[in-house]
Amino acid sequence: MVFPSDLEISRSAVLQPLTEVAAGVGIDEQLLEPYGRTAAKVSLDAIDHLADRPRAKYVVVTAITPTPLGEGKTTTTVGLGQAFGQLSLPGMVAVRQPSMGPTFGIKGGAAGGGYAQVAPMEALNLHLTGDMHAVTAAHNLLAAMVDNHLHKGNALGLDPHAVSWRRVIDVNDRDLRQIVSGLGGRADGSPRQTGFDITAASEVMAILALCTSLQDLRARLGRIVVGYDYDGQPVTAEMLRAAGAMCVILRDAIKPNLMQTVEQTPVLVHCGPFGNIAHGNSSIVADRIGIRAADYLVTEAGFGADMGAERFFNIKCRASGLTPDAAVVVATVRGLKAHSGKYTVVAGRPLPEAMLEESPDDVRAGAENLRRQIANVRRHGVTPVVAVNAFPTDHDSEQRAILHVAAEEGVRAAVSTHFTEGGKGAIELAEAVIDACDEPSGFDLLYPDELPLVDKIDTVARQIYGADGIDVSPTAARQLETYERNGFGSLPVCIAKTHLSLSADPALKGAPSGWRLPVREVRASAGAGFVYPICGEMRTMPGLSSSPAAERIDIDANGEVVGLS
Repeated sequence: MVFPSDLEISRSAVLQPLTEVAAGVGIDEQLLEPYGRTAAKVSLDAIDHLADRPRAKYVVVTAITPTPLGEGKTTTTVGLGQAFGQLSLPGMVAVRQPSMGPTFGIKGGAAGGGYAQVAPMEALNLHLTGDMHAVTAAHNLLAAMVDNHLHKGNALGLDPHAVSWRRVIDVNDRDLRQIVSGLGGRADGSPRQTGFDITAASEVMAILALCTSLQDLRARLGRIVVGYDYDGQPVTAEMLRAAGAMCVILRDAIKPNLMQTVEQTPVLVHCGPFGNIAHGNSSIVADRIGIRAADYLVTEAGFGADMGAERFFNIKCRASGLTPDAAVVVATVRGLKAHSGKYTVVAGRPLPEAMLEESPDDVRAGAENLRRQIANVRRHGVTPVVAVNAFPTDHDSEQRAILHVAAEEGVRAAVSTHFTEGGKGAIELAEAVIDACDEPSGFDLLYPDELPLVDKIDTVARQIYGADGIDVSPTAARQLETYERNGFGSLPVCIAKTHLSLSADPALKGAPSGWRLPVREVRASAGAGFVYPICGEMRTMPGLSSSPAAERIDIDANGEVVGLS
């Protein structure tokens, strides 16, 4: 029997009217703004409307360090939410909105997979309610006003060579990474070198995800630093009088989007900040709604626990005031085999045949990465649960090897078959999470606000990544001194490094030791509210592969989307 495609499963799902989905978690119909039949905006008034309801247990889903194979965090997040429904415990899921860059690139969509996905998947992966476009428009409005200010006399003395605000677009396009703008005649602007990032990498996206209200959004937009004047002082969006118009563009985008899974579990889809240079988590306003709308709120943090979960704890929870009750660490047999260092895995290519052979020893060899990520969760006082995301190519002995590692670490674990069985396949995982949530919570931030920025970076490097320390370049040292002087020293740090290793070198698998974190540059996202040190080469505009997913996506004779995965 051929297993149906994700698109076939999505289209065969029996979905409830969204008014009924919302009513099941206490959200009144008047708080919904329908976008067709499959999505609706939820008014921020829902936060106050639900304020008297009990607080849900708050669960974050993270993972081992990612491999090109994908570990299935979104699928596990959705499957776990569905499993609570199977146990007659109202569950709710909060996830990021997919960027169309990866959708048409190599990753494909981000709706989950199999019988654990958000539906309809084509609506989720393609535009949804237009939030990505609103972020793009607001970001590029500010870019246009920067260039217009330079062209119209530059009253603020903005140094054209110190402008840091680039443009964004929600597609993968490497040719836009570095460009020269303003070419042509005098009326066409002032030529300068600039470039494009993908929309998910916009600070506006990070702001939207971290703001707590429309007024907070407006204030954060005003604090965006677009560059520096000739005296080295920051020039902000407020000084350019652009923040108000940007907020107007985003007035609907701030409202989370309500959808449902293939098992009718309610899902809040909102924001999609880039996981390398931003915090890589869905929005605070979605969580503030979901935390009072269900018994269990399950959200997802991007990449491994050293990145997405660390930022969830130290950036998102610091801003929201919400504290997690448990964290699910997703691991796969093939992911841990990749961390053994024995195999070369390339995205989009078949797995090495030897990797598919039964070898629990290979799993154990890569398990040091899992041990480190368990420790990273525990360091924040949160109880971890290991989810073994099962694949058909796994051998029982290999899955047992992961369970044995979890037992050695003293944490709960379960094999989960949500991809093939939906919520029923994740019941054992849900029961482990319920037990974990019943343990006393001892959540603790990794560092205090008042710790100097350089010490915050060193703390993350040593305690989370396992580094021996940090090496700060002279340029980065000057930038850190400037940020401290300009009042940014109390902000948390969001370390931009490769997501493919605990270290700054993507080739180092497992849990590397005996290395130091190189800090070559530091930038400030003053509006979002964090400082991000750059450790290694960061690409904020992905390129397309030799065979991008866009080549396989089309419309059939019935007007239906085909080729989406």
